[in-house]
Amino acid sequence: MNKKVCVLGLGYVGMPTASLLAVNGLDVIGVDIDQSRVDLINSGVDLFQEDDLNAILQNVLKNGSLTVVTKPQKADIFIIAVPTPVNDDKSPDMSCVLCVMDQITPLLQKGNLVILESTSPIGSTETIANFVNNNRKDLNISRLDNSDVMFAYCPERVLPGNTVKELVENDKTIGLYNPHTKEEICDLYKKYCKGEFYITDDKTAEMSKLSENSFRDVNIAFANELSIIADKNGINVHELISITNHHPRVDILSPGTGVGGHCIPVDPYFLTYNNPEAELISTARKINNHKPEYISTNIINSLPKDGIVGILGLTYKQDVDDFRCAPSEQIINILQEKSSLTIMANDVFFDDSNKF
Repeated sequence: MNKKVCVLGLGYVGMPTASLLAVNGLDVIGVDIDQSRVDLINSGVDLFQEDDLNAILQNVLKNGSLTVVTKPQKADIFIIAVPTPVNDDKSPDMSCVLCVMDQITPLLQKGNLVILESTSPIGSTETIANFVNNNRKDLNISRLDNSDVMFAYCPERVLPGNTVKELVENDKTIGLYNPHTKEEICDLYKKYCKGEFYITDDKTAEMSKLSENSFRDVNIAFANELSIIADKNGINVHELISITNHHPRVDILSPGTGVGGHCIPVDPYFLTYNNPEAELISTARKINNHKPEYISTNIINSLPKDGIVGILGLTYKQDVDDFRCAPSEQIINILQEKSSLTIMANDVFFDDSNKF
């Protein structure tokens, strides 16, 4: 395969993906609408605390296999890796995906392949295919083999801080909108991915990604609920879980201050927003959302009004530089709103660029 690839969105997933494709011999265009981010990347500034990424990025920028710009260009394959947050009403916010589609649809040519990697609601791949169909009447768009442009959904499953290793080693789900594109997509991801490939249709792949993170959310919620019950009854929850996990078929997670990051606190809503049957998933979200408030209330009730609170660690989990949806921010906001406590916080990843 000697094709040009355009990766749209240079965040925690898009930047490593673009770099890995480029270092493995493909001509890659990396696109991000943030001019300052593009300038920093092109100047060699390490924006990501990721093992191995900076060395790879420096290499591909130097040899010209990766070009980083603010506007998409014509390519053979387009990979969409932009943010998909939720709105205030917890409905999916697909505006970034639709903005990208608005930009690339005029560029599409017969034989192009569009891959959606952003975590998305069920039916999103079909939505972007319909977008092209409605806006490019000169192209034949369908699920059939004769479709002029092909589509697929191929979600990531990576851990920030270890993204490069996980992109290479983790198994890959490939959801085909057009079944005959299997070989082309597999050839693309085989450029860097050594994991097993699991081939399915686009909707199953979309729900699979949402199910992975909802599974984690439900299990974390169980641990967090146990911690609240144990606290109420004067029981050490960590000892409780350690003893309980000696059962050969029980593996309870450790409770925490809540759930952070851009995946687990967000993705379950993509299942619940139009599926009222998802009662367990909805309840898990409520439990995990409540944990920062529960902890903050305990802190306020345990300290004198002029007390000092030390918060060590602000990112959503240890050893990552990701502050998105961090429970620590919620705790700080609640303490500031409901108490006169002095708050002292520290994190090795915190600097002036963080909006906290």
